[in-house]
Amino acid sequence: MASPNIEAIQACYAGFRDRDIEGILSGMHPDVEWVHPEGMAKYGLGGTKLGHAGIKEFLARVPTVLGGMRLAPKEFIEQGDRVVVFGTREVTSLSGRTVTLDFVHSWTMRDGRATRMEDIFDTVAFHELIES
Repeated sequence: MASPNIEAIQACYAGFRDRDIEGILSGMHPDVEWVHPEGMAKYGLGGTKLGHAGIKEFLARVPTVLGGMRLAPKEFIEQGDRVVVFGTREVTSLSGRTVTLDFVHSWTMRDGRATRMEDIFDTVAFHELIES
């Protein structure tokens, strides 16, 4: 049986799967920090976005850079207020090339909602895909 923190995060991943922005936001605190590697700034995808509005802006930017993406969380590890998720994402470029890339998501939780999500991944591989 999953903990309340893991259940909240799984609801976010279900939102990604279903392309449901409100589902994505359901497990996130209104003041959440959404952090992506600075190496993605070239494409408007790097840095920290704040709150639900920042996440919505980020998600609206993604289709201008990528043709599609599917997340596959594989393992959830919880310690205190932190949940770390290991998984893969199937990413498609605008030109139609698809690759599978690993990710690590570090979630910080408070009262059953995410206050911070940091996406950790190989930005070099991502750049190669975007530019293919």
